[in-house]
Amino acid sequence: MTLTSTAVLAPVRRELQTGWTVSAASGPAPVEFVGAVVDAAVPGCVHTDLLSAGRIPDPYLDDNEALLAWIGLVDWTYRTTFEWKPDGHERHDLVFDGLDTVATVRVNGRVVLESANQHRSYRVDVREALIAGANSLEVAFRSPIKYANEQSLELGARPRPYPLPYEAIRKSASNFGWDWGIATYTSGIWRPVRLESWSVARIVEARVAASPTVSGGRVEAEVVIERATASDDTAFTITAELAGSRSEVVVPAGSDRATVAVEAAGLERWWPVGHGDQPLYDVHLSIREEPPHVRGDLDAVVRRVGFRTIEWNTTADAEGTPFTLVVNDRLIFVKGVNWIPDDALPVRVDRARYERRLRQAVAANLNLIRVWGGGIYEADDFYELCDELGLLTWQDFLFACAAYPEEEPLRSEIEAEARENIVRLASHPSLVLLTGNNENLWGFEDWGWKTYLDGKTWGAYYYHELFPQLVAELAPHVPYSPGSPFSPNGEHPNAEPHGTMHLWEQWNRLDYGTYRDHRPRFVAEFGWQGPPAWSTLVRSVSDAPLTPESPGMIVHQKAMEGGAKLTNGLLPHFRMPADMETWHWAMQLNQANAVRFALEHFRSWAPHTMGAVVWQLNDCWPVTSWAAIDGDERLKPLWHALKIAFAPRVVSVQPREGGLAAVLSNDTGEVWSGELSVRRLSFDGAALAEATVPFTVAAWGSATVALDAQVTTATDAAGEVLVADAGERGFWFYAEPRDSKLPAAQLAFETSAVDGGTEVRVTAANLVRDLSLLVDKVDPDSFTEEGLVTLLPGETATFLVRHASPIDAAELTSERVVRTANELVAR
Repeated sequence: MTLTSTAVLAPVRRELQTGWTVSAASGPAPVEFVGAVVDAAVPGCVHTDLLSAGRIPDPYLDDNEALLAWIGLVDWTYRTTFEWKPDGHERHDLVFDGLDTVATVRVNGRVVLESANQHRSYRVDVREALIAGANSLEVAFRSPIKYANEQSLELGARPRPYPLPYEAIRKSASNFGWDWGIATYTSGIWRPVRLESWSVARIVEARVAASPTVSGGRVEAEVVIERATASDDTAFTITAELAGSRSEVVVPAGSDRATVAVEAAGLERWWPVGHGDQPLYDVHLSIREEPPHVRGDLDAVVRRVGFRTIEWNTTADAEGTPFTLVVNDRLIFVKGVNWIPDDALPVRVDRARYERRLRQAVAANLNLIRVWGGGIYEADDFYELCDELGLLTWQDFLFACAAYPEEEPLRSEIEAEARENIVRLASHPSLVLLTGNNENLWGFEDWGWKTYLDGKTWGAYYYHELFPQLVAELAPHVPYSPGSPFSPNGEHPNAEPHGTMHLWEQWNRLDYGTYRDHRPRFVAEFGWQGPPAWSTLVRSVSDAPLTPESPGMIVHQKAMEGGAKLTNGLLPHFRMPADMETWHWAMQLNQANAVRFALEHFRSWAPHTMGAVVWQLNDCWPVTSWAAIDGDERLKPLWHALKIAFAPRVVSVQPREGGLAAVLSNDTGEVWSGELSVRRLSFDGAALAEATVPFTVAAWGSATVALDAQVTTATDAAGEVLVADAGERGFWFYAEPRDSKLPAAQLAFETSAVDGGTEVRVTAANLVRDLSLLVDKVDPDSFTEEGLVTLLPGETATFLVRHASPIDAAELTSERVVRTANELVAR
């Protein structure tokens, strides 16, 4: 055989991210924008470009949202130029990783692409449009509001909870506003753009699945290729390399794909955080021509994988249908949160910001992040960090709270975006569930949709046919659920005994104590509102005076009747404070108490209930919302409640048939045993009754210990507390704080400088509930990971306040900073 040796032309990827400008093309732009050309950043959007140029105020402050609503009604055009000359490659593709949203792309005046989907990438062959020398590139965006309205007229109106028809455009639903989110109506080149030059063949897709073996791990990859010319009939070799092992397979002439498998020994299992380590391994996939050509690799990709098994157990039992996650044959109690876009201008979220947020999640003892269906498919950085940190990911397809048309042009776009993102995400070991939508199955049954639709399509085809078919084709190793909530065996989608459940009646109209009326198998959404950190609030709202109902506060509260619900939710537990700072603390504390109450209840019913996913982890701007971390990245008291309720070992006191019981939850790999001390105390610390009970809790298990009524029965409900102590403590208060004899807190303080900040030691002379330090009032960049501490008389708590700049330590012990439940009760 004669071998033909010619130098391979390596693919060339040229970023096209400089020299851009943006201008208003048409629509109701203010006169000063007509004809104005503004320097633009790519990736970016109109809002960030105009902000950088000083042409608009910050949309997150006061009522600037309304002032800037015109941006979404304007057509915007981005332009740049670039040099190009022939380089011997056969193909030259213009690649957009993301366009937001409705765009016409021209190269040298020639239309090369029409796009209408934020949730996918685009690749177009532009070799016929390029010229030697200077080339012009133009991306003309249409108003997303006008386009959505036009498509709604064309496709027919569908039911949804908000005014604008977000279901008629493939764009982030919450970009049009939500009950926690500002409406921004963005346009722009929101992800990278480049010119890719290549020859012979390239890898289009690598559908990678990793699985553990007895001695290590196995990776199977279906590799799909594209030939530079349709007439090419060359055979190619696909090579897979993993941890020193190598395997090859031939793509025959005339074919565009082959499956290659490679195994390696000595590879360790990947585990969720709290259950083990997260070893990751690179899989290298490359393509080259078969002999007689010996030109080397034409293209290559790398995927980082982890080896674990996953399943969701939905086998019916005597009490209904569980929804239990099993990883590496171990049952996992899911400690989850819902995730929304971390900024209403998502282009501002980089890898460092993702890492800060996700590390905050790990520090709160969370193990799962649900990416909610009204947002975006997050950038690769998000999922890579979840792999590294051991945070399980549950990814919704991007459909939320509305009926979606099944007709063209949406139908084809939805399939294209689903195909791309299934393949993009499926290799991540953190990904444990793909879900068809958020609340649309529930909405169809209970929200009056059937009458409104009058026979029109609403999305069932996507959730029950298209998505399961695509997952089976592209990523059969990834579990799929048609929706959240969902009952696996055909019951009502939000049926309590079956599958996943959303609980919103408590926030909307009931007291949080009624969470105890429910024993769901898995809670995928529930939550309670509270305002952001004080420094976030006063930065974003400049009202004078600032009150719970001042104009800026109303703008930064998006929930229907949100202020009234905050009040109604507080009053069963605390009286309404008279001043704004105490109102702020009371609402933050009530949010934390509501969610902690629910989480301790749900966790106490494991293994009947095997997960709780709190709404929500994060915010996208400064707002009163359900978040644990506000829009300025600051921790709210709710974050401390998550950390406490999701701790590896927890003791809670719960009502059970026949009386009170201590429930010990052990989310560790070690048996937990010892003596449970049970004491009933008066608020002054005097012991009224006590007992000691031996206990043993299996690794990854829980145990319920019935408590003696002689110990637990109060003689003065307003002035007594039950303490169950097994190294971790649980408390039972016999009366709501507002009805109790809780006295004013008597506290003594010591402060000392330590590496990274200041240590504050607080000693209580009497019973103190929910001691917290709102340290951002001293320094907006300071924080502490300790909070909501309950102290018995004589006990001391230590808070490490982290800050980079010098602060006056005395301010950390001021009445504005040191907050307790006591001050909301004592009169």
